[in-house]
Amino acid sequence: MKVLVADQFEQSGLDGLAACGCEVIFDPALKDETLAAALAESRAEVLIVRSTKVSAAMMAAGDLALIVRAGAGYNTIDVAAASARGIYVSNCPGKNAIAVAELAFGLILSLDRRIPDNVAELRAGHWDKKQFSKARGIQGTTLGLLGFGNIAQELARRAQAFGMEIVIWARRFEADPNIDLAAFGLDETGRAPRVSIATTPAEVAARADVLSVHVALAPETRGLIDAELLGHLRPGAFFINTSRAEVVDHEALAAAVRDKGIRVGLDVFPDEPTTPTADFSLTILELPGVYGTHHIGASTDQAQEAIAAETVRIVRSFKETGRVPNVVNLARRTRASTMLVVRHLNRPGVLAHVFEQLLVERINVLETENIIFEDGEAAVARINLDGAPSKGLMAAIEAADENIISLQLVAL
Repeated sequence: MKVLVADQFEQSGLDGLAACGCEVIFDPALKDETLAAALAESRAEVLIVRSTKVSAAMMAAGDLALIVRAGAGYNTIDVAAASARGIYVSNCPGKNAIAVAELAFGLILSLDRRIPDNVAELRAGHWDKKQFSKARGIQGTTLGLLGFGNIAQELARRAQAFGMEIVIWARRFEADPNIDLAAFGLDETGRAPRVSIATTPAEVAARADVLSVHVALAPETRGLIDAELLGHLRPGAFFINTSRAEVVDHEALAAAVRDKGIRVGLDVFPDEPTTPTADFSLTILELPGVYGTHHIGASTDQAQEAIAAETVRIVRSFKETGRVPNVVNLARRTRASTMLVVRHLNRPGVLAHVFEQLLVERINVLETENIIFEDGEAAVARINLDGAPSKGLMAAIEAADENIISLQLVAL
């Protein structure tokens, strides 16, 4: 199996891919047209990327069966195009959660103690203890979390250790605002002290001294942090974003910095450079009280080794079993309206006969499962269909093959 790695990747991951029998092509410089050309030339079945964009044209150029995002988010991959071509898209959720949470908490502490400004002044030869002695401290303050996935949960654990109150909004909580937070392991005693759930993002913003964003980019989250939401923040509050730049209206955020003294820590930005080094400027980064890092949330040795190991596990599973862990583009529910249950003797051609008969009435097979009974003499097939066969077709299916024991229709 050929695997093309078109991004920076740990040596342990490259070694792991080779150890499971893959032919590995490693070229982290591939982008855009050069990546499409490499896919066409190599005919690689698996593509591994980190931040590299993967377009429909790239997929059309080669023979890809699997794209692995060596990280959590996959918004740089045209998932719809992959689905249309029957290409699996997989990711490595949770493997960088601790790294991103550590950076987010580092930004919180930096904003409170103005650590970057301290360093800059001392490097410039200035001593100003009077100015930099002013800090609020974070014990007893409230951390507001928008989203409560792996990263937010890790950040919550660290915030509790610093004595912070926590208020959470996440879409999963909307149906049940009294959900048991102990299920998320926020406290080793099985309880979740100093933690509460809000019913809206605005409620979180209104209660938060520190508002940290941890939502995936989706149509409903794009622009979630707008002027209205930022208006609920109290003057001098902190705002942290280590998720996706597109969830924030940066002009509105800049206005909140100027008008309300909001202090900001950002690891993600609109129109980030696609190369490791480049000129980059953004108006909001010029404002006092705004700290930025270079989209490095997942960039720790620990996180990258964990992601490399998970990527190898995904590719090995695909190569050895045909199954892909962490697939993000399989239908959670098909349009099946009927299940045809076929009990049959385990003989060649039985299911082929059933499928051929279904074609007569243009009924499509959406999912199928064939389970073998002990000793291998008989089996039962469960076939999800987009329509119900007529009584005549059912009779034809049963009569035309003596290996069919019985048929049953189940409405879905």
